[in-house]
Amino acid sequence: MKNTGTLSVTLPSDREITLTRLFKAPRHLVYEAFTKPEILRRWFGPRGWTLITCDVDTRVGGGFRFVLRAPDGRELGMRGVYRELSPPERSVHIESFDDFPGEARVTSVFTEQDGCTTLTATILYPSREVRDAVIRSGMEHGAAESYDRLAEMFAASGIAAPVGAPR
Repeated sequence: MKNTGTLSVTLPSDREITLTRLFKAPRHLVYEAFTKPEILRRWFGPRGWTLITCDVDTRVGGGFRFVLRAPDGRELGMRGVYRELSPPERSVHIESFDDFPGEARVTSVFTEQDGCTTLTATILYPSREVRDAVIRSGMEHGAAESYDRLAEMFAASGIAAPVGAPR
């Protein structure tokens, strides 16, 4: 796994990671890609991984359950609860991983300009130690590959930014 440079990762505070990625697709489609199981199954996870469980209840108080399977058969499970949903501009959820301590608050903002959408996801961890453990786990590279797969899905479906939009 590797960050190809399409994903910007910053550390705005001692407990946060911010991921920023531009997609050449309208905001409503990018938002749907993060909330609809039939779309999530097509792109979520690093290359070679499969989303074998994808249960989503998109309402405040509802949640999600994902289980990813690696090429070697390992499984990675995660779950979350939606705290705020403002389609297609913003979502806030709490997430936790089966084999990782604690939970995090993820605030995702979807901003559209000229038919392209910038996703800014800020993840707040309970402590600097947990944040740093997540960084060491390779999360950046897995997220980058996953977002690259989403961008490729948009490109393959013929979705393209309008003329004059950044390429």
